[in-house]
Amino acid sequence: MADAVDPRPKPRQSTSFILASGLSRDDLTKLTAQGFHVETRTQGRITPQVVRLRIPQGASLTQARQKVRLVDAQASADFDHYYYLDEGAGTCTGPDCRATALVNWSASNAAQCGPTPLIGMIDTGINLEHEALKDQAIEVLPAPASHADASLQDHGTAIAALLVGRRGSQTPGLLPDAKLVAVDAFYRDGGTADRTDVMSLVAGVEALAERGVQVMNLSLSGPPNEVLQNAIEAAQAKGIVIVAAAGNNGPGAEPSYPAAYPGVIAVTAVDQELNVYRRATQGGYVDLAAPGVNIWTASSKGSGTLKSGTSYAVPFVSAATSLLLASNPTLDPKVVQSGLEARTRDLGKPGWDPTYGFGLIQVAGLCPQPTKPAPVTASYEQPAALPFAAQTSEVP
Repeated sequence: MADAVDPRPKPRQSTSFILASGLSRDDLTKLTAQGFHVETRTQGRITPQVVRLRIPQGASLTQARQKVRLVDAQASADFDHYYYLDEGAGTCTGPDCRATALVNWSASNAAQCGPTPLIGMIDTGINLEHEALKDQAIEVLPAPASHADASLQDHGTAIAALLVGRRGSQTPGLLPDAKLVAVDAFYRDGGTADRTDVMSLVAGVEALAERGVQVMNLSLSGPPNEVLQNAIEAAQAKGIVIVAAAGNNGPGAEPSYPAAYPGVIAVTAVDQELNVYRRATQGGYVDLAAPGVNIWTASSKGSGTLKSGTSYAVPFVSAATSLLLASNPTLDPKVVQSGLEARTRDLGKPGWDPTYGFGLIQVAGLCPQPTKPAPVTASYEQPAALPFAAQTSEVP
């Protein structure tokens, strides 16, 4: 969502399709007889197979969803919602806009944590020929579905560079030696912006889970969706830590998803003065804050550029998550989340709050150094705050 806002509305969902998972072959036969048409299916690798159904002529989306639920009350059925990137333009005027100092990031300390886990991201296309990304350990998986207009490569290139940009380039990444697996799930198709849909996201989550990623960076947001939630929960059950953008819809907006799903680490953005990004969505699901305003990162058609948005805060937490897992690869996602929450600089009201969550992530001490071999959680206490699970998802 750029600061120069496109006045045209962004559609919330497809007007011709709904999604369902958990349907049997007999169920699909019954629905076909009612005028539904199966367009595409997922592989069903980590969650029951999802099918995209073209709704019968003359039926509304709500009517079509109800018809599916009547065929099998145990199946999941929902609209094919759209999800957008959480970005904007940067306006830094200072001599140095890099944000690593805010989170106490040290490349030398990070290198001592151990081999970083495989990181996954679902985003737009990536310019692999960019000087910051060329010859880096990046694997781009095929798009889940073909579309007439491919996504722009700006956002994906910027996020990838923040994560694994080449050391010595103009836009070095937080973990230049890490391996990254990316899924280009976005497209334009004549729309007002790059967007993806539930079917593409589920396919992307399944593909990354099959590749064995331990951390999943989702710099995107949209509405709640039952089918997507099932896929997120299935990934979490496989031990994958999911980090997502809190959203750029403003402090009074509804919660953004998948960030607001239980167990997903929701990241908001702050500027150099530790003020929250003016467009950041706030609420009971916000977990951590990270630099996300005037972030210097790679531009797909140039060397570097300044970007703002909760999208650009997510890689800082994904990288911190990777460091925690580097020295403790068997940690459960819930333990990882608690470990990150315990290493923050409190911002805003004391303790947890709906603007900054538990506070600004701090990297120092995330993994034991050679002179301090104690477990990472041994010398830290949880900040005085309400338990995350007890937070309400209502916007104050």
